[in-house]
Amino acid sequence: MTLRDRVLAARERIGEHVRRTPVERSPFLEERSGARVFLKLENLQRTGSFKLRGALNRLLALAPDERARGVVAASSGNHGMAVACGAAEAGISAVVFVPRGASEAKVDVIRSFGAEVRVAGDDCLVAEEAARALASTQGRAYVSPYNDPLVVAGQGTLGLELEEQVPDLDAVFVALGGGGLIGGMGGALTAARDDLEVVACSPANSCVMHASLHAGRIVEAPSLPTLSDGTAGGVEPGSITFELCREVVGRSLLVEEDAIRRSLREVVARHRTLIEGAAAVAVAGFESVGPEYAGRTVAIVLCGANIAPQTLREVL
Repeated sequence: MTLRDRVLAARERIGEHVRRTPVERSPFLEERSGARVFLKLENLQRTGSFKLRGALNRLLALAPDERARGVVAASSGNHGMAVACGAAEAGISAVVFVPRGASEAKVDVIRSFGAEVRVAGDDCLVAEEAARALASTQGRAYVSPYNDPLVVAGQGTLGLELEEQVPDLDAVFVALGGGGLIGGMGGALTAARDDLEVVACSPANSCVMHASLHAGRIVEAPSLPTLSDGTAGGVEPGSITFELCREVVGRSLLVEEDAIRRSLREVVARHRTLIEGAAAVAVAGFESVGPEYAGRTVAIVLCGANIAPQTLREVL
């Protein structure tokens, strides 16, 4: 079964549980770049991010005995919220590991769905290792934030929607973290359109997958604080998303924190919609090269809206 086939199957599985999020033209980005620019408003998804797609696809595929034992996840916030929400709806117990420093606003939402939250390490990679260890000792299913074919396929359903909403798309700009979103949706899109350019955008302060793509292997790299907490942290050794990203990413950009802040402010002001740092990374990435896409049709994925109130106040 190809990746696109798995994404099509995921759409059937999760379709009634997720929103088909809209697209919206962006006049201010069009004026600056000369391109036709569409924003994919995944920030309006349930739980406030694309992560619900992958988490639900994994949870709904569990066998009855696996559901009975419960699940474990690791997340800096958005994936944890998605797993907690999906598990609550399916009647599955969930434990979510988060790194120290994770957004308290996101952690509070995870708890509100009834999941148990545990803190492990200062990096998402450490939290993932702790989650896998608990899953192994307790016989629970581990729901990876990106390193799972079912999770990747679920994220890929966003690509199917975009393909239908903007059929003449030339390029898509996506924030890059662990690679589940860009690998899933990029794989689904390029399977149908091999001329479509997939552009990965990473915060310069935390860009492990970007560095790994340039090195040709998964590497360890320092992760400094970033407004894009949803993409921050390391990449699990042997992750399936690395090869997916190598196949689909045509261009990989780095953006600085000032540019992320500026793009976040502009989207909130111009489009009257709330986004988080990871979504602003994709906008900032496009803005850094926008004129190069003059005359072309571009989509930018606004992947989430979960930003802490205090952080939002500081940015605005």
